[in-house]
Amino acid sequence: MAQKKQFKDLDLSNAFLFAAALEDEETCRLVLECILGTPVGKVKVKTERNVLFSSDFRCVRLDVFASDEWNVDYNLEMQNTDEKNLPQRSRYHQAEMDLSSLKPGQDFKELKPSVIVFICSFDPFGKGLYRYTFEPRCLELDFPLEDGTRRIFLSTKGTNESDVPKELVSFLRYVMDSTDAYVERTKEWKLGKIHERIKTLKQSRELEERYMQFEELLKREHDEGLEQGYKNGCEKTTAQMLELVSRMIADGKTDLIPHLKEEVFYQEMLKEYHL
Repeated sequence: MAQKKQFKDLDLSNAFLFAAALEDEETCRLVLECILGTPVGKVKVKTERNVLFSSDFRCVRLDVFASDEWNVDYNLEMQNTDEKNLPQRSRYHQAEMDLSSLKPGQDFKELKPSVIVFICSFDPFGKGLYRYTFEPRCLELDFPLEDGTRRIFLSTKGTNESDVPKELVSFLRYVMDSTDAYVERTKEWKLGKIHERIKTLKQSRELEERYMQFEELLKREHDEGLEQGYKNGCEKTTAQMLELVSRMIADGKTDLIPHLKEEVFYQEMLKEYHL
């Protein structure tokens, strides 16, 4: 694996730091306003950092879930590796949000509006845009389905600066350069507030220790996956394994996770979850 930065040198592009930063509801609100380009009301945040420690397996999942006072749900995630599956991944996230949004007995009309956001340190569609927004539409007559869903893919590699708000461009550049010097140059007050949160987090020894554990976890799973792959011709990638375990946790199958070390069971679970 590539050499990792020290905790104090991380940029917001780091998924661990991103999730920690957006646990703060005001920071999450400011980030959403930068992304959407519109005011966002008070938000409530639920940051998913499911950590399972055992002698057989360890996993971490990092997503940020929030809802605003206007009853809109948000799912934000930082993406640094282009695995060529973001459209399908966003579809799965949409299904997860819908299942958690609607209680038994409620009418489908009561589904909350939802926005899924992937912030990518690469161009997910290769079109040079800073922001790609998708909403369902009728192909024949070109009118919106109006089902309340929206998926946004942001790219720090965008080139169409004149087509998007300056605030969004500044934010995406900050994602890759989360420094005092950059914030000072931009003079953007929202970035200043976000950066204050980042600096506070970097002073936390407890959070730094958790980050070091997180990095060690990823390295260990990466090394063990490669070793197992050489042995049986089936490389268990870190991302695939973490995603599988996250879904099993969500389905209440925690007790089965230790059995993933058994190749037959592992393959069965991959097929069951379409990974």
